[in-house]
Amino acid sequence: MNIKKIGLTALAASLVSTSAFAGELTATGSASITVENYSGKQVNAGKSFSMADSVILTGSTELDNGMTVSMSFELDASSADVVGSYDDHSVTVASDSLGTLKFSGNGGSSAVSAIDATAAGDIWDTFDAQGLNASATAENATTAGNAAMLTASGGNNTLLYTLPTLVDGLSLSASYTPQGATAESSNALGLTYTGIEGLSVSVGTGTNDGAAGTANNADVTTMKASYAYGPVTLAYSNHEYDSSTATRDQDVTSFSLGYTVTDAISISYGEETFDSGETTTDAEYQKISASYTSGGMTVTLVSADAENISYSTGVNEDQGYWGLTLGFAF
Repeated sequence: MNIKKIGLTALAASLVSTSAFAGELTATGSASITVENYSGKQVNAGKSFSMADSVILTGSTELDNGMTVSMSFELDASSADVVGSYDDHSVTVASDSLGTLKFSGNGGSSAVSAIDATAAGDIWDTFDAQGLNASATAENATTAGNAAMLTASGGNNTLLYTLPTLVDGLSLSASYTPQGATAESSNALGLTYTGIEGLSVSVGTGTNDGAAGTANNADVTTMKASYAYGPVTLAYSNHEYDSSTATRDQDVTSFSLGYTVTDAISISYGEETFDSGETTTDAEYQKISASYTSGGMTVTLVSADAENISYSTGVNEDQGYWGLTLGFAF
C-alpha cells in the first residue's frame, strides 16, 4: 500500500472541499492633514493642525445557499467615545431574495440617521463642540449650548434591514436599536428613490426613545431631495424632531447649490437654519467650499459662519471658521 500517495490524495481532497468556503479580506484606508481656525467676538483660537486616519478591514464569503456574509472593522485613532484603536464594526448577511441585514456592534445607523445629513452637509457639526457660549439650552446641554441636530440615532447593537429590490431605483429599510431593560427601544423606517436620472429623494421616520415614560421621547421625520442637471446640483432637506416636551422640538431646513467645474474641481454653497421649540431665535449656518481631486488625493478649502449659535442674539453668538484639508485615499 502506498501510504504517501493516500496521504497526498486526502490532503488534495481536503483543500478542494474547503475552497468552497474561502473568503476575501481587503483593506482600504484614508488619511488627512487639516489646518483650521475658529474666530469670533468671544474667541480667536488661532491656527491649529490635526490629523485623521482610518483603515477599514472587510472580509466576505459566499455560503452554499447563495447568501453572502461580510464583516467590516475599522481601525481608527482613539477618541472620547472609542476605547483603544477600534471603531465602527459590523456583520452583514445579504441575499438577492431576502434582502440585507446589518448588525452594527458599534457606530450603527438607523434607517433615519443613514439619510438625515442636511443638504448642506451638516455645517453645524463644524461648530457643535466649540462650547463658546455658556447659555446651554435643555435640548443641547450635551453640546455645550450650541445648536446640534437631534435625530433617531442608531448606535451600538443596531439592526438595519434593507428589503430586496421591489422596484428599480427604490430602496426600503427598517432599523431597531435596543436600549436595555429600563429604556424604550427605538425604531425607524427609510425610503430612497433614484429611479430618475439625476434625481434622488429620501424620506425617513422613526423614534428617539429613552427611559420608559420620560418626557424626552420623540418622533423624528426627515426628507431630502437633490437633482443634478449637467454640472449643477441643487439639494434641499427638512428634518423635524417632535418631542413630547415642546421645548425640545426642532426643525432643521437646509439647501445647497453645487457646481462641477471639471472632473477634478468642484465648488458648493450651502445654508442651514435651526428652529428650536424653546426660543424664537433661529441658529443659522453658511458654508462655501471648493475641492480639487487628483488620483487618490483631494484638497478641500472651507469657509463657514455660524450666527445665533445658541439660539440667542447675544454678542458672543457668532463664529467664523476656515479650514484647509489635504486628504488621501488608499
